[in-house]
Amino acid sequence: MSDDHTHVQEFFTARAADWDSRFPDDGPAYEAAAGELGLRRGDRVLDAGCGTGRALTPLRAAVGPSGTVVGVDLTPAMLEAAVRAGRDRDGRLVLADVAALPLRSASVDAVFAAGLVAHLPRPEENLRELARVVRPGGTLALFHPIGRAALAARQGRRITPEDLRAEPNLGPLLTSSGWRMTSYVDEDSRFLALAVRQG
Repeated sequence: MSDDHTHVQEFFTARAADWDSRFPDDGPAYEAAAGELGLRRGDRVLDAGCGTGRALTPLRAAVGPSGTVVGVDLTPAMLEAAVRAGRDRDGRLVLADVAALPLRSASVDAVFAAGLVAHLPRPEENLRELARVVRPGGTLALFHPIGRAALAARQGRRITPEDLRAEPNLGPLLTSSGWRMTSYVDEDSRFLALAVRQG
């Protein structure tokens, strides 16, 4: 395992047990963002970097009982927290790296990714792997329940021009990874960039 992966696992392992209780009011933001994916009954959706599985319930509601919901995360402790919360009832949980997804090419209709971009060791390559598993015309939602400025303030840091989530950086990054950005919202109450799989 690379140092990048070790760092990410250590960060989230230390926080998994109380992750949901630290952010108890995020549910409506997850529901609203999941609704922006345009999912239909019977669709197949991947929650990439699913953490404790907070998006699994609204994703399941969107695709219905005939749809498929898969949550993938690199950190066992986060998946264990998802199971403790009962979210494994809403989707299949898989321990895996988003850099090498155990899914067939073009096998899902959409990807939901909350807080993922900042933790990708090789963003272009990793976003290309997400594009690989999505059918052409499928969608991607890059989400965070608060915007970049609010998150930076919470973490006691400043936003830099190099921030991958800044619109001038994210648009070209998505384009080079097989996506076309269709909308971008960065306000205190949420961050949500939507993209469509090219090809």
